[in-house]
Amino acid sequence: MSTASTRAPEGRYGRSSDERADRTLKVAGAVLGTLLLALVGYFGYHYVVGNKFSGELIAFSISDDAVKVHLEIRKDAGASGYCTVRSQAEDGAEVGRADFRFSGSDTRIDKVVTLRTTARGTSAELLGCHAD
Repeated sequence: MSTASTRAPEGRYGRSSDERADRTLKVAGAVLGTLLLALVGYFGYHYVVGNKFSGELIAFSISDDAVKVHLEIRKDAGASGYCTVRSQAEDGAEVGRADFRFSGSDTRIDKVVTLRTTARGTSAELLGCHAD
């Protein structure tokens, strides 16, 4: 006695529902992956291009109640913004923080600023620069 097969012959009645579902999931995944990649590219581009202001701490000198900081600022002509500088004591406590504003038509500014401190600082750190 032979047993009858319950499966349809291969290729006779088109794709099975599992194959159609797999194809739909692959297409949906490809579309969502492309959208995510485009979104990351968009925000990355605007982060890099939109940054009109950048700064670099060149050197600093310490006294009992102040820290003199030499900053080099690069910016677009006509852009204005500020840079935040802080100083810490030997134990890591913050003893001074200030924002220094830069504006004008120059694209490169080399300036020494004075950060007043509440105690003797041992370091100076440029926290960041931001355009207005």
